[in-house]
Amino acid sequence: MKKGLKILVIRFSSMGDIIYTTPVVRCLKEQLPGGEVHFLTKAAFKYIYDGNPYVDEVLLLKDKLSDTIDEIKAGQYDYIIDLHNNLRTAIIKLRTGIKSSTFPKYTVRKWLSLKLRLKLVPATHLVDRYMQAVAFLGVKNDEKPIDYFIKKEYQLADLLPASHQKGYVVFIIGATHFTKRMPNAKISNICGQIELPVVLLGGNDVKANGEEINLTVGDKIYNACGKTTLDESVYLLSKATRVIGFDTGLTHIAEAFKVPIASIWGSTVPELLGVQPYQVKDAEVIGIELACRPCSKFGLDKCPLGHFKCMNDIPENVVVSFANNA
Repeated sequence: MKKGLKILVIRFSSMGDIIYTTPVVRCLKEQLPGGEVHFLTKAAFKYIYDGNPYVDEVLLLKDKLSDTIDEIKAGQYDYIIDLHNNLRTAIIKLRTGIKSSTFPKYTVRKWLSLKLRLKLVPATHLVDRYMQAVAFLGVKNDEKPIDYFIKKEYQLADLLPASHQKGYVVFIIGATHFTKRMPNAKISNICGQIELPVVLLGGNDVKANGEEINLTVGDKIYNACGKTTLDESVYLLSKATRVIGFDTGLTHIAEAFKVPIASIWGSTVPELLGVQPYQVKDAEVIGIELACRPCSKFGLDKCPLGHFKCMNDIPENVVVSFANNA
């Protein structure tokens, strides 16, 4: 077994992809005695590793790639573990001359799978693909969940009304692209049938959506969208009875906690990206088979065909049954 190695792990973005690097960092730190593990990412995603005991230092991508390369050279790393696999990481590896290992991204296969509606990407979770990049060091997957360490101690009484403090379902209504999100009317119909109080989570971009759902359903809903910080939102996830969410980073972060998750997929599919719920004992992936699905890898601003069946036709009773099976 290798000892005393200094390793730099690279993943620049995004939230969901970075959260799935945490098992790799943990396994490197725990399985390479005396080693140092550093992580390079964009400043916007540093919070994911704040408080993580398995990383020794977090480096931030600088405006000039040459400045980042100089910092890496000065770090005298034994290995670079490239978990992003793009042009910038290729330049970093070339110009630093540091021994490296890179995870398989399957870019061409993904493109062909999308365009030809074929299943050409191996049915391997992203975490397991990441782990392939460190196998040469004798590091093995510990088969534990992802890591997210809540930064502060919070109290439900400070974040929720009294009506929602004795048990609630979280519904994460936000997602970067429209075709990943369920229409407000459908969310309202589902929430109206959930027995427990419901907490809506998301950013400012869906605050108005949450207000509309709140007005439709009533006091059973607490709209926390745009009101809580990310860390507070994660705390609320960790204390929920059940979590419902779309293909978005916050839903993936919920996998760090022992909370049942319903992961709802519209225009995107988990198999193409390898990001179905990871090491979650009670998880349900919900989506429907359509000839036009998936229409993109990451979501679109509108349905290309105008009908948005991938979300509109999802059976509401499936989601409601999950939420009420506490």
